[in-house]
Amino acid sequence: MNDDTKKLYYTIGEVARMFGVNTSLIRYWEKEFGKWIKPHRAKSGSRYYTSSDIDQIRKIYHLVKIEGFTLQGAKDALNEKKDSVQDPDLDQIRDALQKTRNFLKNLLDEESSAD
Repeated sequence: MNDDTKKLYYTIGEVARMFGVNTSLIRYWEKEFGKWIKPHRAKSGSRYYTSSDIDQIRKIYHLVKIEGFTLQGAKDALNEKKDSVQDPDLDQIRDALQKTRNFLKNLLDEESSAD
């Protein structure tokens, strides 16, 4: 997602799709991790998540779904700010992919000009 196209708020459905989970899990995590996830609420009760909320959900997802932490273990890790909670450096990943893309494009161009 381009930084230019980032939205200010995301619906619970959009957030659930980002992580490939049900909206009920997002609601449950909001209840369990209320200290870290605090979506804005419309008068209708609809939840609207900011990029900061999504970053917290990403950390929780990583701890619970990838690392296999219990909910309490994830809470403890978030409180302690353990190294395992660090976000991947998306800029570094993006740069590496861009360099690879450019390399492959140049390779194809050289191959085409040799024909």
